[in-house]
Amino acid sequence: MNKKILVTGSLLGLIAIILGAFGAHGLKSLISIESIQTFETGVRYQMYHALFLLFIGSYSSLIEKKKQIVFYMVLLGVLLFSGSIYMLATNELTNFDFKRIGFITPLGGLLLIIAWIILLINFLKIKADKS
Repeated sequence: MNKKILVTGSLLGLIAIILGAFGAHGLKSLISIESIQTFETGVRYQMYHALFLLFIGSYSSLIEKKKQIVFYMVLLGVLLFSGSIYMLATNELTNFDFKRIGFITPLGGLLLIIAWIILLINFLKIKADKS
């Protein structure tokens, strides 16, 4: 599972870098400044969670079942949150109105929040070192 998490984190980070460059250069003349800023928000959150997965894959004090839950929450959360933001930001370039499916953005955000809560609960359960 750790390899899967680490590879996924690396891929999400790589894709975030590519999308960030595309947003800064390729979309510059095609969409508004506000839309580029929105696009960058999706990239930023994708990168945050790529790094989060790299941490989770390297963290040995989280049981495998919890790692698996966090992994799927983050993966689905990034797809829904950042993915919908990318679509909403580039809405003016398509014939489909992505605002119709804008409700999936907060759902993705909720999944990301749950993943962080699972990690927080795990940290809170760690016994204090008495040395």
